Amino acid sequence: MRVSTSKLQQLTIFTTVLTGGGIETMYYLLQKRFVESDYHRLALQKLEACPVAMESLGAPPLKVHNIHLTDRNNRIDQHTAQIKIPVTGSETGGYLYTSSIQDPYTNRWSLKQAILKLREGRTIDLLNPPAAAPAELS
Repeated sequence: MRVSTSKLQQLTIFTTVLTGGGIETMYYLLQKRFVESDYHRLALQKLEACPVAMESLGAPPLKVHNIHLTDRNNRIDQHTAQIKIPVTGSETGGYLYTSSIQDPYTNRWSLKQAILKLREGRTIDLLNPPAAAPAELS
């Protein structure tokens, strides 16, 4: 049985599009799973609650970017999660390094580490944040 070249080209294009769509769907679903997780939400809440960190970024607005799925800093198993979340504000950006554990009895996540590392090298420990500078008196 002979197949024409044009049919083979059509099949190749169809397969490529189908495969690409499948990969994009899986990427989207993985990112969505990260964003909806308690360990991700807890880390961002801690960042947003730290005025020194938010001011350093130039936030609000705070932009949270997709996690790099191939980054070795991102490791998740049944009861531990260690993730590196890219964030930016209007002035600079950086990475929020977090570590969380899940209580096996209550299934609740708790944040054990949350450190913001800014592009220029400064780090802010969000669990032990530095005191905000006092406002200048007029």
